[in-house]
Amino acid sequence: MNVSVNLYSTKENEITKFLNKFYDNKEKIIENKTWFKEYQNPIEMADIIGVFIDNSDKFQINMWVCLDEGFLLNVTENNADKIIRYLYERYPY
Repeated sequence: MNVSVNLYSTKENEITKFLNKFYDNKEKIIENKTWFKEYQNPIEMADIIGVFIDNSDKFQINMWVCLDEGFLLNVTENNADKIIRYLYERYPY
């Protein structure tokens, strides 16, 4: 099973601005208020979680991660570090 990151915003084009800054290219967003990406290697999502938290004061975006089917976890400033640590403990490869 792949893990995923879900971004949501009520502000138009907010996710596009965030992703363009994060990816440093023009990521095409079909829907301006949502974004979803699956990762085969769960460790890869630690980068976007870190960037999200580092820039949470600049963007009006909510992040949810799915590590197990049917269970979404809201990423906040209070739990982001624990989620990243958990990724490295659960998926040590």
